[in-house]
Amino acid sequence: MLRMKVALLMALTMFGAAACSKGGGGTALTADDMDLGNPQAKVTVVEYASVGCPVCAKWQREVWPAFKAKYVDTNKVHYVFREMLVGAGPEVAVAASGFLLARCAGKDKYFAVTDAIFTSQEQAFQAPRETLLDVAKSVGMTEDGFNKCTSDEKAMQALNDRVEHHSRDDHVNSTPTFVINGKTLEPGYHTLDEIDAAIKAAGG
Repeated sequence: MLRMKVALLMALTMFGAAACSKGGGGTALTADDMDLGNPQAKVTVVEYASVGCPVCAKWQREVWPAFKAKYVDTNKVHYVFREMLVGAGPEVAVAASGFLLARCAGKDKYFAVTDAIFTSQEQAFQAPRETLLDVAKSVGMTEDGFNKCTSDEKAMQALNDRVEHHSRDDHVNSTPTFVINGKTLEPGYHTLDEIDAAIKAAGG
């Protein structure tokens, strides 16, 4: 549990900057972004989210499968995922360690890891190390690899830097926040119908 506590303490350095929504958001792809779909698509959907955010997990469970099938798998939309750390206590600890784990797994397994964490989020709040270790093992990581990954201070600082950039420069401080071709939707949960309408308005 020590490593989880270390990650929590480091992650909390960003808590004050990720407390209230101010809108905003950017669409220019960066080297740190994780993405799916066609980069040349007419519409880019950027989601700022946290794997420790219950509303994000609800959207992932209820909307993401249909959204992915309709837009991402058909290359109609370029989907970009950007990491945030919001909330307090176990929400931040799970998110920080979860994102470190997803990055360590590699880009080809990144979304498999985040999907698994969203799915087991409530369990992760109760038993973070055990739950995240199970996720790590599911993508071929050893326990030693997991321990090194989630205690990597350099990687944690890089995560904090990404979150600070999203908060300060993109003006995103609430999750989930969706930005469609540069237009920010009201932060929070959005149904597929609402996203459909925004994509259509963006020319998709």
